[in-house]
Amino acid sequence: MLLHLDKQFSPYKGERIEYELFRFAGGEPHIKILTKIDASTPVMITSRIKDFRDIGDLLTAVDALKNMGINNISLTIPYFPGARQDRINATGEALTIKVYTDLINSLQLNKVIIFDPHSDVTPALLNNCHMINNHEFVKKITQKLSSNLKLISPDGGALKKIYKLASYLKHYDVVECSKTRDTTTGQLSGFRVYTKDLNQQDCVIVDDICDGGGTFIGLAKELKKKNAGKLYLIVSHGIFSKGLDELKKQFEHIYTTDSFKTNEPDDQLTEINLSTIL
Repeated sequence: MLLHLDKQFSPYKGERIEYELFRFAGGEPHIKILTKIDASTPVMITSRIKDFRDIGDLLTAVDALKNMGINNISLTIPYFPGARQDRINATGEALTIKVYTDLINSLQLNKVIIFDPHSDVTPALLNNCHMINNHEFVKKITQKLSSNLKLISPDGGALKKIYKLASYLKHYDVVECSKTRDTTTGQLSGFRVYTKDLNQQDCVIVDDICDGGGTFIGLAKELKKKNAGKLYLIVSHGIFSKGLDELKKQFEHIYTTDSFKTNEPDDQLTEINLSTIL
């Protein structure tokens, strides 16, 4: 059976569990499961976690199910929160990814399904983790684009993933790029594209997350200086915290999934439903 904590996000077909979820005046989450469930029934919870309130909803939902005698519980959480905070850069910082994984691990779930995590740290810290990479997602898109695309790796952190992707897709060359980020301010600078001339070839930047979009806007400008053709952006998790206007000025088209939120598609944005991937 399926318990969709975000009712806009339902990547699986099956019998749904009805529930009431609400918050007390003090902000505390509370849930009441309305569907009668046999204790031997396996349950899959799906959740898009955007902040700590969503974690609270998840914790209370699992507790309610366990109070009904249900222990065969799995979780699909495609965008794993805190995945970018996977290292300590300065004294006094939290290792946020471990805060989240410790909370999820404490639930003792049968399986936790995640989609295209930021790094290997998340699946390493998460118990019973089943990771789905971005290969099929990207393949669905690139098959509809030029057969002569260049795959653009936005920075050094993405290199290992982009070369695995290129091997899976078989027919695409990789162009390596880099940037400089001030870890104290988050300011980006020093974008570089390590090729002399792209000869008007179409290029697609592939990455896991687009938050504000500064990385992709900066790289797009450098790619155009290197004589790039049409530019495309493929990101697994579209947060788009600063909107899409500036990104649309640089890219022919932007592709994402509904892993973080449900976006309104338009003539420059295509959202792939995760039901076709998970």
